Amino acid sequence: MNTPPELRYSKDHEWVRVEGDVVRVGITDFAQDALGDVVYVELPETGLEVEANAAFAEIESTKSVSDIFAPVSGEVVEANIALEDQPELVNEDPYGDGWVCAIRPSIEGEIQALMDAEGYQSLVAEESQE
Repeated sequence: MNTPPELRYSKDHEWVRVEGDVVRVGITDFAQDALGDVVYVELPETGLEVEANAAFAEIESTKSVSDIFAPVSGEVVEANIALEDQPELVNEDPYGDGWVCAIRPSIEGEIQALMDAEGYQSLVAEESQE
C-alpha cells in the first residue's frame, strides 16, 4: 500500500495535499484497491460548499458505489474533469492524475487534525483485522 508521507489522511480514506491556499483531494491507494476497477466518478460542482466528513461526490466501481467524503470544510474550486472520460486514473495514479477536486479550506485546524501517513497506516491495519 502506497502512503506518501507528505499527505494527510481522513478516516474515510481520502487524502489531502496542501497546495498554497487550497488542498487537492483524492481517495487513497488502499481505497481504490478495495473498490476495484473504477468506472465512474461523480465530481462535485465548482463553487460547492462542503462540510468536513460529509459526502460530496460518488465513485462507482465494478464492485460497488461509494461516497467520497470531504476531508475538510470549504469551497470546491476545481474538479478533475479528466475523470469524466478516464475514471480509471483513480486506480492507475490515485495520488497524481487520479485526484478528485481542489478545496479552499474555510476552517482553520482541520487539515492538521487529519492523520499523517503513519496514523493512516495504523487505521488500515486495524480495519484489516476486523
